[in-house]
Amino acid sequence: MGAPGDPPEGTPEGGPAGGEDEYRSVVFDESFVRAARLQEFSAQERMADHAPAVRRRPPLRRGLSRQVLILVLLIAVAFGTAIYMGVRHPYQSSALRQPVEPLRMTVIPLAPEGRVPGHPDAEYLYAHSPAAQYRAGAEGIPLPASRRTEHFSDSQVVSALTTAKDYIVRSSLDPDVLTGHQVRAVRVLLDTDQLDQFDQSFAHPAADGRHAPTGWLVRFDPAEARLADARIRVQGSLQAAETDSSTLEVTADHTFVYALRSAAPMTSSEVSLFTVRRELHFRFDRDDLRMHTAQLVVSYVQAGPLSCAEDSTNQLHPLLAGQTAKAGGPAGTDPYATGSATALCGSLATSAQPKV
Repeated sequence: MGAPGDPPEGTPEGGPAGGEDEYRSVVFDESFVRAARLQEFSAQERMADHAPAVRRRPPLRRGLSRQVLILVLLIAVAFGTAIYMGVRHPYQSSALRQPVEPLRMTVIPLAPEGRVPGHPDAEYLYAHSPAAQYRAGAEGIPLPASRRTEHFSDSQVVSALTTAKDYIVRSSLDPDVLTGHQVRAVRVLLDTDQLDQFDQSFAHPAADGRHAPTGWLVRFDPAEARLADARIRVQGSLQAAETDSSTLEVTADHTFVYALRSAAPMTSSEVSLFTVRRELHFRFDRDDLRMHTAQLVVSYVQAGPLSCAEDSTNQLHPLLAGQTAKAGGPAGTDPYATGSATALCGSLATSAQPKV
């Protein structure tokens, strides 16, 4: 039998032995075949007689491709949109916001017509006074039903009312504030543009209608009076309204009744009632709503029993059980002094006192 590589009929006659040696010079090894470049012609090239043996690659296009141009355009549009939104963002309106008005305040002492009534039991005094039906503490300052306005949502109106209530609670019911031990709890709720006026009022109190601490909050002289009952009676109302497209206003009108007794030792232990009515006007822009702060623009306070001769600018000096008002009226008012406020004093009606 022949070798596996021989033809079936055997080696042709006259052919050299070992026919593979004859074609060995034209047989390529495996490495040469793998390294060879293969070129497949298209049908059109195969049909054309003059087609070149090798198809040339198209030249590279110089410049930016269409995809790169589109990408650059998209980046430019996104960057421009970001700048526009940054300028138009509603929370970036502080540079265009209206200037904050300074607080205008009025504090009117109310002098009793006779002796201040007293009783050993604070509950008895409350029950026999016009405050008999008042609620105790923050429960006496309920939030009203609120609705959205033309330019403010329900949540923004509620935020304004809540901030106003927080200010009233801290400035009228906090024992540390009432005794003059701290003011920071009230300060943190004010718009930053009013902080200088607030700080100046406590650093240099003045009866000028701008810098009276008792216009910002309620506080007594701790050397003269102290709370006999921490459950302060309160009644009043809160109302919110939109004044323009960027401003909400909240009006608060509340009456607070405090049970006090003397802080001095070896004095009468009887309790008396002290009444403060506060009408406060708050203003809120969108920054205030976001920061949970308020602009207090009007503070109108009536408080008694007080003596008109006492200075109620820095602290209130309540007349306690059995005491009477000192002789003399309020400090004189100089009409030639610019920037000064008129010194006022009223009379506390007998019907406002508890019946003992």
